[in-house]
Amino acid sequence: MGVSKSLNQRVRKISNDRCEYCKMHQSLQGATFHVEHVIPVSLDGKSVVANLVLACPSCNLYKSNRIKAIDPQSQECVALFHPRHDDWGKHFKFVNFTIVGKTKCARATIDLLNLNHPRKLKVREAEALFDLFPP
Repeated sequence: MGVSKSLNQRVRKISNDRCEYCKMHQSLQGATFHVEHVIPVSLDGKSVVANLVLACPSCNLYKSNRIKAIDPQSQECVALFHPRHDDWGKHFKFVNFTIVGKTKCARATIDLLNLNHPRKLKVREAEALFDLFPP
């Protein structure tokens, strides 16, 4: 399901052109970031600002239509991080270029979306050279 141009622009403005999961900035990327549904349309998610976020292609593909994942520490199935409802800083922190989870939700999201893939670490390092990191 497509998102209107005005909704797309609003979400991009809210996100400051950053993936709302891994915090990667759009400006240094060759691929266009996606406006995606946090709760997928397939699970009755709506195309409204409260359910739309900007996601880099990697985070969008890993997330797919999932809304839950396993916390690798507790082995509990928990809700994934929801950028419109959850505060990123309460769930995550950066340690150098690595994203560390403070909560079950964060750990599950980091694991499922592979937020610390070696490529993402290199991108964060490159962003630092352009004063784009930390976000």
